[in-house]
Amino acid sequence: MDTHTISPLRLLLKAVLLFLGLNLLCAALSPMPALGQLSLYNNLLPGRQRLPYGDDPQRSYNLNLYSVEAMFASHVLAGTPKPADEFRVFVIGDSSVWGFLLENADTLTAALNDAKLHSADGRRVVFYNLGHPTISLTKDLMLLDAAMQYQPDLVLWPTTLEAFPWSKQLASPLAQNNPQRVSALAERYQLPLAVSAEARSPLASLFFVHERRNLADMLRLQLYGFAWAATGIDVHIPAEYERHAVDLEPDESYAGLEPQLERGELAFEVLAAGIQRAANVPVLIINEPVFASDGANSHIRYNSFYPRWAYDSYRSLLAAEAEAEGWRYVDLWQAADNGEFTNTPIHLTPQGTLQFAYAIIETLSSQFDLNP
Repeated sequence: MDTHTISPLRLLLKAVLLFLGLNLLCAALSPMPALGQLSLYNNLLPGRQRLPYGDDPQRSYNLNLYSVEAMFASHVLAGTPKPADEFRVFVIGDSSVWGFLLENADTLTAALNDAKLHSADGRRVVFYNLGHPTISLTKDLMLLDAAMQYQPDLVLWPTTLEAFPWSKQLASPLAQNNPQRVSALAERYQLPLAVSAEARSPLASLFFVHERRNLADMLRLQLYGFAWAATGIDVHIPAEYERHAVDLEPDESYAGLEPQLERGELAFEVLAAGIQRAANVPVLIINEPVFASDGANSHIRYNSFYPRWAYDSYRSLLAAEAEAEGWRYVDLWQAADNGEFTNTPIHLTPQGTLQFAYAIIETLSSQFDLNP
């Protein structure tokens, strides 16, 4: 009998022990943040102009993923140190900021950059798109927290009522899949946000099992980068899509809330946390444009998102909160023509985005002395 023959059972046992050992080691070291920072972008590939997001990766060369580190590592912000002659502006927010149904060249930040503004001391004003689809102030706070390492001089925060109800704060998949980040922010700023841990079986709790989706998505993001760099395509815009509703249902309900909205029903504390996180960097809160219907039941609702009572209450409450807290705030809810909205009451056409950008530029000129 050959004493050097390896027993299949012994080989299997060694493989299982090695697998378990690697899982325990990775669980102890928590390598996901470090792995997320390993990127071909800004090295072999150029950095992206907006954070990764894509519902159709095969056509957009883009995808949704939950690693905040990998998202920022792919962004042009991570490419080079901040130039001395740059006045850096971050634009955070929802899909209207990110540019849903818009080519990268037609987004809000692209329109703002095309204005070629300068600060009072002569620095070039450069806007960076840090918007991300899904609407939640908590999601915005999480991304702002991660972005502060890149040294902004100003933060623009376009937002809308849909981002404010407490019931919607953890609705964003990006927030749901980053419970440690959300929990840390909730603890730091005393926010009433409870992120429940997902119940998993012992096998599903193993590092390479639990993180397999994140690991695969981080790899896919690198691979899609080659097609993106070759084509410049980072969004798929279908030839036809369903337009937002003009004729509305006679429904006065909103988010399970009762008229009139009360201050405590809206997450102003999350907004305050973002301003506190920015520290000495000024934050301009912007109530972004929304569609205001003149169709059926428009006396009840502005659009498919908002009944009139809810949106009017929100605007009054936000203006009062901003004044009481000394926040920089501008209400631009009608800065875009009604005909310039696409598939939702907040998504704009390229022309509507330009109109919104012009209104922001007027505010930046008057409040921050940023001019062409």
